[in-house]
Amino acid sequence: MPGAGAPPVIVADRLTKAYGDDVAVDSVSFSVGVGEVFGILGPNGAGKTTTVEILEGMRTADSGTAQVAGIDVARHPRRVKAVIGVQLQSSAFFDRLNLTEILQVFGSLYRSSSKPADLLEAVQLGDKRRSLYSKLSGGQKQRFSIAAALVNDPLVMFLDEPTTGLDPQARRNMWEQVKRLQAQGKTIVLTTHYMEEAEELCDRVAIMDGGRIVALDSPAALIDELLARGFHKAQEARMANLEDVFLDLTGKQLREG
Repeated sequence: MPGAGAPPVIVADRLTKAYGDDVAVDSVSFSVGVGEVFGILGPNGAGKTTTVEILEGMRTADSGTAQVAGIDVARHPRRVKAVIGVQLQSSAFFDRLNLTEILQVFGSLYRSSSKPADLLEAVQLGDKRRSLYSKLSGGQKQRFSIAAALVNDPLVMFLDEPTTGLDPQARRNMWEQVKRLQAQGKTIVLTTHYMEEAEELCDRVAIMDGGRIVALDSPAALIDELLARGFHKAQEARMANLEDVFLDLTGKQLREG
C-alpha cells in the first residue's frame, strides 16, 4: 500500500452536509494515504461530488472535519487550494489564449515556476502548445485539464470522472497518465462510473450510497468478500471483452484529431 507507515494526507471525519431535508453526505469518514489512488464510487446522487467538494474547500460541511496535507479545510480553504490540483469532468478555459498562454496565466496565479512546455509534454500535448483549447478533441481537453491542475505541483489531485466520453484509446491513455502521476508521488482521489477503471487504477475504493459509505477496501478484497458470500454470475466472464477486440484491431496509440 502506498504511503504505508506515513500519516494520511487526507482525513475526513464524520462529514455531514444537508440541503433542507435532503442529507447529501451522512457522517462520512475515511483517510487516504500518501501516494494512494483512492476511488469514490456510487450511483448518481450518492454524495460523491459533495464529499469531494468539501475536501477541495468548495463547500462547507454542516458538521465533521476534513484535513488535507494537515490543513483544516474549513478554517483554511485558500491554503488547501494551494496544495491541491483539480481536474473537472467539464472545464472552461480562456477562449482567445493558446494552451501555453493559459498555463502561463495559471502559473502567475500560483506564482509557480512550472514551465508550460514541460507540463504539456507530460500530458503528450507538446505539439499543441499554440493551439486554442476549443480546437482540441475530447481526450486532448481532458489531458490539458490535468496539465492545468499540475501548474502548482500539487500534493493531492482530484480527478472527476476523467475518462467520461472518451474513446477506448484516449481512455487507456488517461489511465497511463494517472499511473504516471502516482509514480511521481501524487496522491489521487478519483471519481468514476467505470468499475473496470476503478479496479485498474485504485488502491482502495469507497462505495457510497444514500450519502453514506457502504463499503471501503481494495477492489480485490471487495470482490473476494462478495464471492465468499456465495455470489456467482449466471455466465462466466470471458478472458477478453469487446473493448479488447477494438484495441487489438485499431491499436492502442492515441488518434489525435
